[in-house]
Amino acid sequence: MSLAQQLLLRALVAWFWREPQRGSPVRWGTTLHDRFMLEHFVWQDFLDVLDDVRGAGYRFDPSWFEAQREFRFPLYGAVTPGGVRLELRQALEPWYVLGEEGVAGGTARFVDSSLERLQVKAQGLNAARHAVTCNGRRVPLTATGRTGEYVAGVRFKAWKIPSSLQPTIEAHTPLVFDIYDTWSRRSLGGCVYHVSHPGGRSYDTFPVNSYEAEARRRTRFEDHGHTPGVFDAPVDERSMEYPMTLDLRRPTQV
Repeated sequence: MSLAQQLLLRALVAWFWREPQRGSPVRWGTTLHDRFMLEHFVWQDFLDVLDDVRGAGYRFDPSWFEAQREFRFPLYGAVTPGGVRLELRQALEPWYVLGEEGVAGGTARFVDSSLERLQVKAQGLNAARHAVTCNGRRVPLTATGRTGEYVAGVRFKAWKIPSSLQPTIEAHTPLVFDIYDTWSRRSLGGCVYHVSHPGGRSYDTFPVNSYEAEARRRTRFEDHGHTPGVFDAPVDERSMEYPMTLDLRRPTQV
């Protein structure tokens, strides 16, 4: 992984040294904390970089960086109820540095590590019939350009800690995802994601290798569990500034 990363950096330096780049920076605004927090669009943007490097004479195979992709955006799990595949992956989430607080022996600035984000990807979905919900709220799916494929982000509070931006908001876990059928007004099925061991187990040691880490991560995903019975479709509460992200900290907008 390190060799592939260093090779890419050397190629970029050699290219820019030979051909200095011209242009103006792009002001992405809130897109950086919305679109580019998700694995799908980060990888898509990275492939564009590899295409540009390839055009400059340095041939890179995207498969060389699959390890980095899976390491940074690990797969939580996937289910396929009713012919619709629902996949959950870890997404990026910036942690904010808080103001100074008094502690024993001086002051400290804590980091708000209570927030997490994951990516929801649906394949084989009919936008006129299906919707994806998380804890009863509609996920703002966005088309990827491939037929029947949609992606979105879910931002949630994983832990309730006193030193955070919203210390009074309860944790939103476990997250229950449903594939809602607007025709029958029922859930076709879904899955459940936990931020820690579902049985309440607390690990005393770090994983010895990547296989144990993956096993711990897989225990937090349940490929069953959904909202039972008939219920109305939740309203679309897509944000103006973050149209691809469902922030569970925000109250439901009716």
